Amino acid sequence: MSTRVFLLTLALCISLSSASASAARFPSIPKPTATAAVSPIQQACKSTRFPDTCRASLTKKIHDLPPNPTPLQTLQLALNVSSDGLNTAKKMVSDILKTAAGSQNRTTAAKNCLDFLQNSEYRISLTNDGLSSGRTKTARAAMSSALMYQYDCWSAFKYANDTQLVVSTMSFINDTLTVDSSNALSMIFSYENFGNDTKSWTPPKTERDGFWEPVTPGSHKSPPELSIPKNLMADVTVCKDKGVKCYRTIQEAVNAAPENSDKKFVIQINAGVYEEIVKVPLGKRNVVFLGQGMGKTVITGSLFVGQPGISTYNSATVGVYGDGFMARDVTFQNTAGPDAQQEVHQAVAFRSDSDHSIIENCEFLGHQDTLYAHGNRQFYKSCKIQGNVDFIFGNSAAIFEGCTILIAPRQVNPEKGEKNAVTAHGRTDPAQATGFVFRNCFINGTEEYMKLYNINPKVHLNFLGRPWKEFSRTVFLNCSMEALVSKEGWLPWSEEFALATLYYGEYGNSGPGADLAGRVKWSSRIPVQHVGAYSVQNFIQGDEWLVSN
Repeated sequence: MSTRVFLLTLALCISLSSASASAARFPSIPKPTATAAVSPIQQACKSTRFPDTCRASLTKKIHDLPPNPTPLQTLQLALNVSSDGLNTAKKMVSDILKTAAGSQNRTTAAKNCLDFLQNSEYRISLTNDGLSSGRTKTARAAMSSALMYQYDCWSAFKYANDTQLVVSTMSFINDTLTVDSSNALSMIFSYENFGNDTKSWTPPKTERDGFWEPVTPGSHKSPPELSIPKNLMADVTVCKDKGVKCYRTIQEAVNAAPENSDKKFVIQINAGVYEEIVKVPLGKRNVVFLGQGMGKTVITGSLFVGQPGISTYNSATVGVYGDGFMARDVTFQNTAGPDAQQEVHQAVAFRSDSDHSIIENCEFLGHQDTLYAHGNRQFYKSCKIQGNVDFIFGNSAAIFEGCTILIAPRQVNPEKGEKNAVTAHGRTDPAQATGFVFRNCFINGTEEYMKLYNINPKVHLNFLGRPWKEFSRTVFLNCSMEALVSKEGWLPWSEEFALATLYYGEYGNSGPGADLAGRVKWSSRIPVQHVGAYSVQNFIQGDEWLVSN
């Protein structure tokens, strides 16, 4: 070995030895990690229905958390996971739409799904706003809707899953997106009920489990007189009168409303029959329909499931997305009837997705699926609702105050008899703050139906509701029920489905159809101390947005 090589080797050895000694005396500082956040994630995920998925999805984004996150920060991380999945789903559905030109069913499903996902995205943003401002009930209501729209997106493809792209999209929405959103909603449920004490957080429970959420003191008392303001001035008018300056269609008047306005846009709809399909988009907020009375101002259509490109959702004569919608003194109607070839099934007269919505002194006429109270918080006062099969349905949090509910004859061979259900509530998750509440309502049949019923009551069977989805929730409080309500009260959907998880409750009802002695064993008598849970204040937070005269 040459002297030069020896010296170089010696220098290298001395250098390595020195570096090793230095490392021993001054160990390298590891990169910062969020290990401290693992425990809060594990604790929060114990409150969900899918804890393993929750831990896995949140741990992937653990570096988005501070070292010692608050419960709210962990919850907001869960919302971010849901939002990421939502963006993925939107891209997948957009790809389906691009390739759906040859399939009307797939095109309709993809368009509906994109509408649902847009609304879900909006509701998640409202969830974040509610949490940041300390309005946890509002946050939970919004996230309940966000999850509902994701489920509806998946459901829209059930009868159009004819390509691998549709199958993979449905799988992602069902197995990933709705699971992540359910986990976030479960955390909100615990955060609302137990605050920052995550050790008390628990998977969501319902009244059926014996769990009753706290109520506002005094909320069991009769609410103040709540209604649409009496002094509203029309911004535009719709009329049938020739020679009068006004809009000729209701849709034109809706289109004239400003986008995303916090001010009410009042549309006066003069007496007349308006044959049109009306849509109030998400961006048209605080739109008000003022008619001139039930049966005088009539909006009518005849779409039904079975027509090309028509789903239950699309069949509505009037469909409302924009929040803050109000209507008074209007009849909403779907006249779809049987033809020579087929009996009509789902045919919606009115569909609402409007949060903070008030409908007063309005009439809803149809047969199957008349009133689609689809989502968010709604208040119906002094309305008349008529139909036969599941004619009040959806997954909203809706209160019906002082309404008249009438069962109408079936469209084909009505004398042969039938089984009718007034309601079909569609809650899919126990943490969703949704359900139907009927207060001081009257349940009977139309004059035509009662003639058939009185001839042979044994074949005309009528029920208060049946469970459309697993956690269906419907209650009747202080209502008057005529004899046509069957002694069992409630009807199964299919065998044992949802009978152990639904909540169907009654309290203080009267009339020959209100006797609880023969009720099905899976219905409930609401304890008097918990009646306040279904007040306007507690159930839809009406004290924050309903107007008291």
